[in-house]
Amino acid sequence: MANSNTGGGDIFDVRKIRRLVELMNDHELSEIDLRQSDQRIRLRRGQEPVVTTVAAPASAPAPVPAAPAPAAASSPPADDDANSTYITSPMVGTFYLAANPESAPFVKVGDQVGQETTVCIIEAMKVFNEIPAECSGKIVNVMVENGDPVEFGQRLFKVSTSG
Repeated sequence: MANSNTGGGDIFDVRKIRRLVELMNDHELSEIDLRQSDQRIRLRRGQEPVVTTVAAPASAPAPVPAAPAPAAASSPPADDDANSTYITSPMVGTFYLAANPESAPFVKVGDQVGQETTVCIIEAMKVFNEIPAECSGKIVNVMVENGDPVEFGQRLFKVSTSG
């Protein structure tokens, strides 16, 4: 699928995107994330269709104000701090804090994370998916135990977004 480099095809071609959506429906996938040279396309199934396209930066990215993660769009409980957000599961699967049992966890309480920081792995259908933070801040709580099953939208980490 990702080797559509032959013929120099544009990964943002509407026909290709429609085909990807069909494949997602046919195989009950919740997300597809493809990269081709400096281009990226991510299709995610959720409450409403989301298509995210990002061109990879040629140099270090300029600081951008942090937007809440798409999956964290639901309103937090009233007792939560306004300067906190949650990293939620983009899929159903098994949650892992590290790449393997001998490795150190990707993140732990007190660690600073950025938009692209890998925070965990979720195994779904024998595929290990690295999960980025999609927000910036400090991890204040790991809300799932290593090896636990997780649901789509389940809170995995609480992140303090205050400076």
